Amino acid sequence: MKRIVFILSVFLSCHVFAAVRMPELKWSVSYSADKQLSQGKEIPAIVPGAVQLDIARAENYPPYVFNDNYKQYGWMEDMYYTYKTQFKKPVLSSSERLYFVSKGIDYQFEIYLNGEKLFYQEGMFTYVNLDLTDKLQPDNSLQILIYPVPKKQKTPVDRSQAAHVVKPAVSYGWDWHPRLVPLGIWDDTYLEKRNVSHIDDVFVKYVLSDKFDKANIELAIEGRNLDDCSFSWTLKNKEGKNVLRRQGKLSEHSLLEGIEFRNPELWWSYDHGTPYLYTSVFELKDKKGKPIQKITEKIGFRRVRLVMNEGAWDEPEDFPKGRSVPPAQLELNGRKIFAKGTNWVNPEIFPGTITRERYNELIDLAVEANFNMFRIWGGGIVNKESFFELCDEKGILVWEEFPLSCNLYPDEPHYLSILKQEATSIVKRLRKHPCLAMWCGGNELFNNWSLMTDQSLPLRLLNSICLEYDPLVPYNPTSPLYGMAHGCYIFKYFDGREVFEAMNNAHNTAYTEFGMPGISPMEVLKQIIPENQLFPPKPNTAWQEHHAFGAWAGDTWLCPDILNEYFGQATSLEELIAQSQLMQSEGYKAIYEEARRQKPYCSMALNWCYNEPWPAAVNNSLLVYPAIAKPAFYAVSNSCRPFCTSARLSKFVWNEGEEFFAEIWLLNDKYEKICPGKLRIKLQAGNETIEILTWDTPTTEKNTNLAGPTARFKLPKWTVDKFKLILEVDENPEYNSEYTLLYRPKPEPKEKGTAILNMNN
Repeated sequence: MKRIVFILSVFLSCHVFAAVRMPELKWSVSYSADKQLSQGKEIPAIVPGAVQLDIARAENYPPYVFNDNYKQYGWMEDMYYTYKTQFKKPVLSSSERLYFVSKGIDYQFEIYLNGEKLFYQEGMFTYVNLDLTDKLQPDNSLQILIYPVPKKQKTPVDRSQAAHVVKPAVSYGWDWHPRLVPLGIWDDTYLEKRNVSHIDDVFVKYVLSDKFDKANIELAIEGRNLDDCSFSWTLKNKEGKNVLRRQGKLSEHSLLEGIEFRNPELWWSYDHGTPYLYTSVFELKDKKGKPIQKITEKIGFRRVRLVMNEGAWDEPEDFPKGRSVPPAQLELNGRKIFAKGTNWVNPEIFPGTITRERYNELIDLAVEANFNMFRIWGGGIVNKESFFELCDEKGILVWEEFPLSCNLYPDEPHYLSILKQEATSIVKRLRKHPCLAMWCGGNELFNNWSLMTDQSLPLRLLNSICLEYDPLVPYNPTSPLYGMAHGCYIFKYFDGREVFEAMNNAHNTAYTEFGMPGISPMEVLKQIIPENQLFPPKPNTAWQEHHAFGAWAGDTWLCPDILNEYFGQATSLEELIAQSQLMQSEGYKAIYEEARRQKPYCSMALNWCYNEPWPAAVNNSLLVYPAIAKPAFYAVSNSCRPFCTSARLSKFVWNEGEEFFAEIWLLNDKYEKICPGKLRIKLQAGNETIEILTWDTPTTEKNTNLAGPTARFKLPKWTVDKFKLILEVDENPEYNSEYTLLYRPKPEPKEKGTAILNMNN
């Protein structure tokens, strides 16, 4: 069969083949300690899913989220698994072929038809398209042999066991993820009838003019047996009206280019405009002109660049000169935008259970949080197609990392060959999505725990693949790069500085990870921790299994010493939760708003992290599994409003008689001028509210922050332990902000009396 590449160019998203999908297959799975097609007990399998979940379901395992039940799954890592399904040979015309299609099998596997090995693959992100036609019998048995979890070494039993594979390292254990390593069929898998002449891939490429008033289009087609076939291609606007149309013949040497599309509607992130999507319809016809395949896809016209941050060329100031910090300012359609967002992690431990509905719920919440960017962290999976389709529709930018994280990945030929296969598949699949804003080699690869450099062959390879297949989208070898920042992840840093002091004195082009831990709600804790362990939290209990102790550095993520320092010993779990959630909320507000105040040198703030794959007792996440918003979620949502009032604070605890002070700012990420009106700065303690400053705010220029006056006030004697700073705008309450701070009264003087010396002690 001949394979051709036909070029025409535009930018796509979403792949729909108008082939005939066969009825859903029914699968079973069995397992063995040896590499063989298992003849053992077959149990029902859910596809997509994971072999661990099938076994747990069949054997009535208790929920893995409760206590330390996940440890019962450990033995499953070292088994071989055989998926099996049976089907009858369908009726096929002389022009039809039957394909086995799988969009994801994890991780190393062989495929057998009627006992004959047809296919082998290492890698979970490259689709399987296997023509079964010539091997079919009237009754057929299809089997997939899954290898055990790949491990570089037996010990240490940690993420370094994944340092030789293109498999997410997170499942080998992290400070917020238990050790549960999925295996099995994790994405859509089915049989499909296709015409002997068919299209495998359509890529609409384009280059926008500098004025964004014209798109020069080519169309790249990969297919089989296309000689003598013809085509028609139509581009439709949102209303369904045809705005472009081309038709012609296909052959091995056909080339159609130079299509000009004038005044395209641009795709924007939702906070800067409309995420406008066109519809591309490509129809393949046989030599008689009969339609045999239709591919309908969404495309968006946009240009993304990383450019130098303002002032970055001035660094370093002194001789001898070295290189300046790399660019971290995102430019969308010629507009410099501040990326407010978060780090996205797998929404499920077992990716096979992730649905479009789950993605949709989480992405809608991100819009509610006023986020415009996801960083898809390199320790996890490359998400399913529906994730990117939804980001296209909803206008969320995506920073996509390859599955490399916190390991020294080798320059060894076998690893590089699998990385090339997987990365090529990833780039060719995702490049069609207008939401894609950046490629990145992986997470924290230039640190002393990873020991990679920009000379490491895996990173040079990834750069070359991105350059070949998606040259107009930026690429970074890792995050962070020099000038960017990861951390810190607790309210009071290890050197004794509070988050306020540390952030107010920081100087970075982008804050691409920073965290603030918070305890999960009571209803979640009761689902994961035995009742007799709930309070007080202790190490070596279910609290530790769910990341409250020993997860990262020190007593993270609960941080009991920090909580006790600020609030004193909690007397109930309810009180402890309230303390922790308040600290998480105020800490996150401090970081997001200070990062925004540092614009234009700073251009990005992405917290660690957004969601979680199972219910943690304590985590830096804004959402508790599956999608429960912590108070910090709403605090961050307010701090990320496109325009808001803001206070720069120097500390969390204030004392009676002390002069309270706060710098007042207006933060404007919108590309329009805004004059909010009269701003009133108030302190509220209990039922008492004191107005300490009024500011008649001037007009704030577009995409500009404005520093205002400093509010000062000597704190009186109050009978409270907390007070609020309130920024209130007359007639524009949508710009209001508030902050909760701790208050310390002066110690009561000791009563005079006679000291008695106890001679017995």
